[in-house]
Amino acid sequence: MKEVMTGNKAVAYGAKLSRVQVIAAYPITPQTTIIEYLADFCARGELKAEFIKVESEHSALAACVGASATGARAFTATSGQGLLLMHEIIHWAAGARLPIVLANVNRAVAPGWSIWTEQNDSLAQRDTGWMQFYVESNQEALDTVIQAYKTAEKVSLPAMVVLDAFVLSHTSEIVDVPPQEMVDEYIPPYQPQYKLDVDDPRAFGGLVFPADWTELRYKIQEAHQQAIEVAKEADREYGELFGRSYGLLEKYPQDEAEVILVTSGTVTSTARDVIDQWREQGRKVSLLKVRLFRPFPVQELRKAFEGAEKVAVIDRNISFGHGGIFAQEIKSALYNSPHRPVLFSFIAGLGGRDVTPATVEKVLNYTLSHDYPEEETIWIDLKR
Repeated sequence: MKEVMTGNKAVAYGAKLSRVQVIAAYPITPQTTIIEYLADFCARGELKAEFIKVESEHSALAACVGASATGARAFTATSGQGLLLMHEIIHWAAGARLPIVLANVNRAVAPGWSIWTEQNDSLAQRDTGWMQFYVESNQEALDTVIQAYKTAEKVSLPAMVVLDAFVLSHTSEIVDVPPQEMVDEYIPPYQPQYKLDVDDPRAFGGLVFPADWTELRYKIQEAHQQAIEVAKEADREYGELFGRSYGLLEKYPQDEAEVILVTSGTVTSTARDVIDQWREQGRKVSLLKVRLFRPFPVQELRKAFEGAEKVAVIDRNISFGHGGIFAQEIKSALYNSPHRPVLFSFIAGLGGRDVTPATVEKVLNYTLSHDYPEEETIWIDLKR
C-alpha cells in the first residue's frame, strides 16, 4: 500500500506494523500526532495494544520501562523539553537493558522558546546508552522504527529514532507501507530471556556494589559494539524483504572525492541536490550521510573517508564551549586513523532556520578555498 502521509504518521505506522503492545503517551509539539494516530489505530481495533495516558513524559517512559520489563514490546514518542524530562528514565531503560523504541521529533531546547528543529535534545542523551538513528525521509522513518525493534531486541538496548520537526513530522510524502505479514516475518514476537514473571520470580534493579558495577557497564558497551553488526544485518535483511535499505552510513556517490560533506537528517536531501550539481561541473565532492550515531560506526567512517583531503561537517546542534557534536565525534574517530583528512566544522540550521542549497554551497566553497579552517567552529548565515 502506498499512501501520502506525514513523517509522524509514518512513525505511527512503523510502530503499528511492529505490533507494539504498550504505548505510553504524553502530548508535546511537534510529536503529538504520532500518538494521536496510534490512539486512532487502537480505537478502531487495528492495533491491539494497551494505550496508557500519563501525566508527564517522565511517566510515559517509566510506563514503557515497566511494560518492557514484563516482556511487552513498548513504544513512546516525544520532543525537546519532553525528552529532557525523561532523562532520568532514559538512563534507567538502558541500564536495565530494555529494548524500548522511542521516536524523538527533534525540537530546539528552550529558552528561547521554540518548536522548530534542532538536534540538541537527542544529542543531550548521547551518553545514556541508547542507540540513535537519524532519518532523512518519511519512508526511512517508517522503515527505521521496524529495524530499530529488530536491532534493539537482539542486543537488549533501547533505541531512539530521530526525525526533524516539521520538515518531516508535518510534511507529507508518498510512503510505501509494507504488508503486515511480511513485517511479522521480519520481527517475530519479543521473547526476552529474563522478564518480570510471577511464576518465575527474579529481582531486577537492585543495589550493585562497587565490585560488580564496572562489569555491568562493560556489558552495555559490548552490546553497543555488537549492535553495529546487528544493525547492518537488520538493514540488509530488510532490504532483501522490502527492497529498501539505508546502511549505517551512506556515501553518495560511492567513488573517491577530494572533499566529503557530512550531514544527518533532512539536511542530507538538500545537500544531495548540491552534490549532483557540483559533480556535473566536474568537482570532486561527495556526500556522507550519518544514519547511526550511537553506537558510532568508527571503522565505517574511516573507510568512507579514504582518499579524501578534506571533510566538511554540517551540525544542526552545538555543544556549548566546544562546537558541533557530529564534528567532534568524527574528529575522535579519525584520531588513530592512518589517514586523517582536514576537518571543517560548520554550524547551520539551529532553531529550525532553513538549510538551503545556498547554505550548502557556502560550506563547500569555504572548504575548497581554505587549506585549514580559520576557526575551530564556523557559523554559517550568522547575523552579526
